[in-house]
Amino acid sequence: MLLDQRSHCLRKARLSEPGGFYLLTVVTHERDKVFADWRIGRLLVTELRAAEQHAQSVAWVVMPDHLHWLVALREGTLAELMCRVKSRSSLRVNQALGGRGRLWQRGYHDRALRREDNIREVARYVIANPLRAGLVARVGDYPLWDAMWL
Repeated sequence: MLLDQRSHCLRKARLSEPGGFYLLTVVTHERDKVFADWRIGRLLVTELRAAEQHAQSVAWVVMPDHLHWLVALREGTLAELMCRVKSRSSLRVNQALGGRGRLWQRGYHDRALRREDNIREVARYVIANPLRAGLVARVGDYPLWDAMWL
């Protein structure tokens, strides 16, 4: 069974604590590289920024076919946050591309960070994704990332 087919079952008892730090990953439908066009990626960035009242963005990177987002949850649940970002970004992207299809795979992956985890280290890991994927030679060359310390 593929991960996408069972992703909605990954963590039914997901814990969402306001004030908690979470590393979230969400993948595009069928790994479509829709965000390879940075202009389309900026539509998702707009929705990440719109979600700031619900979660403080610590670091994020929009890869061609997925998003890594390190957040401190302010209110609500992770499920509500991800539903909001995924649905709003789907509307914006479909409007821009003249489509009506699915943008995201079902579900998302989350990792709650413990107090002893080094948040800056996790943020560096997030923004270094384009380097590890061989998309750029330097982080600063990639257009779709941000971290609160920079």
